[in-house]
Amino acid sequence: MPDLALERAHGGRVAGVDEAGRGPLAGPVMAAAVVLAPQLPASLAALIDDSKRLDPAAREAAFAALLAAQRAGLAEVAVAAASVAEIARLNILGAALLAMHRAVARLPAPPDLALIDGNRAPALPCAVRCVVGGDARCLSIAAASIVAKVVRDRAMARLAARCPGYGWERNAGYGTAAHRAALVRFGATRHHRAGFGTVRRLAAGQAAAWASAGGVGSQ
Repeated sequence: MPDLALERAHGGRVAGVDEAGRGPLAGPVMAAAVVLAPQLPASLAALIDDSKRLDPAAREAAFAALLAAQRAGLAEVAVAAASVAEIARLNILGAALLAMHRAVARLPAPPDLALIDGNRAPALPCAVRCVVGGDARCLSIAAASIVAKVVRDRAMARLAARCPGYGWERNAGYGTAAHRAALVRFGATRHHRAGFGTVRRLAAGQAAAWASAGGVGSQ
């Protein structure tokens, strides 16, 4: 389980930063920055884990608890996105780093240190440390992973109401079989990542070419 060891070792205000949505075929990439108080209640810490290890109900419960902690002054939570247009312009890594930069900028003040999940960090007005597998190691990064995932899933559900047929309320834009079939049938929307090769091939009805390539969510 993730803990606050790295945060406490540094001291001061330490923000965990993570993103959600690098792999989907549609929708923005989202990032969150979370600062947790050193005296975080054990009951809240017990709810927090890498978002990939939590089911949707557990993520929603942890998300609600983090917002309650923010209201109680025990956490700072900020979230930001990079759009499909920015993904096309910058590539998905560049867009994810931009979303992280924006999330940290939305905290009440720059943190003393930002712990970034992964091995690439955005340019930030504070010290930065990359932590590979950080969402499974650091409680603040795990919290950020939950916030980013929940906010992005909700955004995709809203987009699903505008663009029915792709199942985004269920797949959050990932390349499931149903989503791929809908791309072949209906083509791409403005919310699809046109720069992703899978989107281009499926939207063109080139299902055979996609199958031979054998990739889901490839660029």
